[in-house]
Amino acid sequence: MPEPDAEPHAEPLSPEDLDAFKSQMVALIPALRAFARGLCRDRVLADDLVQEAMMRAWASRHTYQTGTNFRAWMFMILRNHYFSGSKKRARYTVWDPEAAERILVQDATQESGLHVDDVMRAIHRLPEQQREILLLVAGAGLSYEEAAEVTGANIGTVKSRLNRGRAAVKAIIDGSNASAAA
Repeated sequence: MPEPDAEPHAEPLSPEDLDAFKSQMVALIPALRAFARGLCRDRVLADDLVQEAMMRAWASRHTYQTGTNFRAWMFMILRNHYFSGSKKRARYTVWDPEAAERILVQDATQESGLHVDDVMRAIHRLPEQQREILLLVAGAGLSYEEAAEVTGANIGTVKSRLNRGRAAVKAIIDGSNASAAA
């Protein structure tokens, strides 16, 4: 039985709105990829998440209300798809230590690459809610209001999580640098 449309009164986008919709989608691809990579820590999965979010947005383009925050709408689609998929993946993920030992990893040769790696490791050690807000605001450049809209949290909660996340990243980096020097 077909599922009823969420908005039965939604009208198709005009040709001008459709062109704007397309160009906004294309312009958001780099920011969506960065956010997805920060969420899942896997380039291939992140690219798949972005592709799926783009396909879902295109399929739901008739539900988008022109004049609303397109950027937040797209980030919300990606975020919701990630969290629904992560619940499924959690049941099927198996860690193979032998395969992990065979993987060759080469450290970055430039100092700036080391610093970025340190920051990314610190970010990935954060609680999921703080990491998500940090990636949305500091990584993807969303405003507090947009991040609040994407996550469904209050602006005060967004600011608090961002502040705690930044402080935790700094503490993790300072702690790791102190232990490396000792």
